Order: sequence, then structure tokens, then C-alpha cells
Amino acid sequence: MMLKDKVVIISGIGPGLGQELALLAAREGASGLAIAARTPARLEASAQAIEKLGLGTKVLQVPTDISDRDQCRNLVERTVEAFGRIDALINSAYVPGRFTPMEEADLDSWREAMEVNLFGTMNLTLETVEVMKRQRYGSIVMVNTMVTRRPLQTQGGYGASKAALLSATQHLALELGQYNIRVNSTFMGWMWGAPVEGFFQQAAKEQGRSVEELKAEVEQHIPLGRMPTDHDCGKAVIFLASDYACAMTGAALDVNGGDYLPH
Repeated sequence: MMLKDKVVIISGIGPGLGQELALLAAREGASGLAIAARTPARLEASAQAIEKLGLGTKVLQVPTDISDRDQCRNLVERTVEAFGRIDALINSAYVPGRFTPMEEADLDSWREAMEVNLFGTMNLTLETVEVMKRQRYGSIVMVNTMVTRRPLQTQGGYGASKAALLSATQHLALELGQYNIRVNSTFMGWMWGAPVEGFFQQAAKEQGRSVEELKAEVEQHIPLGRMPTDHDCGKAVIFLASDYACAMTGAALDVNGGDYLPH
């Protein structure tokens, strides 16, 4: 069990990767999970799903808007009160912003994406770092996107916010290593799950095509021949959060079935 007896905070709980991360952390032995999202109903649904696993995982639900520093401080303080420490932080919360061509960019939407994806993630990270520094250990994982590696049309605002997060992550890894705090990133490509399925359904409706046809077009460029699921991709995040990655910090792990091949 990669997270046996660990205490983990996971932001961005909801249908798709967020809930999968919570379930995976429980299955991998986490003793305490603090799950956060803006919508309480999503937290309750995830807590019930974890309870059904029958593993006895203790779950703390804390409604949190990470763009609010005070709410992030509350999440961290309540986690320490409940579990005594924080072993790992998984930053999964994000907003995609509006998908439009760059020449039609809605810069207010860009600012919203930046406020959550960069500044919000940093709010929660910096509050957690204070605890991890006292502990002299910890693992932080940023869920990033393949869009920062290979631009995708209409996703300039989202990509820009996540590219800024990548730079911040590298500096965090450089500066926090002295406290035995590791900071790593996963770069997710296409992940089949609720959010992507909804995107494909909307695109199919607009283009008068089938979801299966659109999905097949994407999969033909993936060397593994299939679009990974959010469950598949979540395993890479859990790995980086765990002690199995104890020699890794500042790493950029591509999780996309080979869709993007760095060289």
C-alpha cells in the first residue's frame, strides 16, 4: 500500500479525477483524508463512496474555495486538528476557463483561471508548507496538463495558468528540498471520465458527429491505442505522493498514454 497510514489533503473533489484520487488514496492505505471542494454535495458523495470501500478510512470534509487564502488556512488547520499532521497534499482543483481562439480571448476568464489554477493552488500549498516545514517532511503533487507541453486550440487561457503553475512548482522544489519536502507534477492528457465525456458529448452535438467517432480520432494519436481513464491517470499522482517517489522532486511526469513524447 503506497499511502499506508498517511494523512492526505486532496483538493478539487468531484466527478472525474478528484473523486478517483480520493478513492485511490483510500485503497492505498491512507489513514486520514481531508477532501476539499467548493460544493459540499460533491464532498458528501465522495465520502460515501470511500465509506463503501469498507477500509475504515477517516474522512474529513471541508468545503473550500482555494482562491480564498483564509479558507485554505481553515482546511489545513482542521486537517492538523483531526489527524495531527499532513503527509501529502494533492492539488487537483482547477477551473478550465472559456475555450476560445486566442484572438477572441476573454481575459476575464483568463484571470479567473489564473486566480484558481495558480494563485489558489499556491494559497493551499503555502498554508500546507508551514506544517510540513515543522514536520521536516512532506510531499506535494500538482496536477498539471499536457496543454502546457503541446498547445491545444482554444485552451490558451487554461494553458497559460497551468504553465505559470509549472514554473512556481519548479521553484518550490528548489527551495523546499532543504526541509525534506518534495514537490512534483503530473501532466495529464486526455482522460476518459465525467468531465471529458461531457466535453465530447457537447462537441458531438455541435459538429453533428458521434462521441465514438470523435474519441477514435483522439485515440489514433495515442501510442497505447486508447484514452486512459481518470482512474488510470490517478495512479501516477498517488505514486508521486508516496514514499516510492522519495528520491524525486521537481519531476514532470507525463501521464497521457504516450500522446506527448518528450525528447
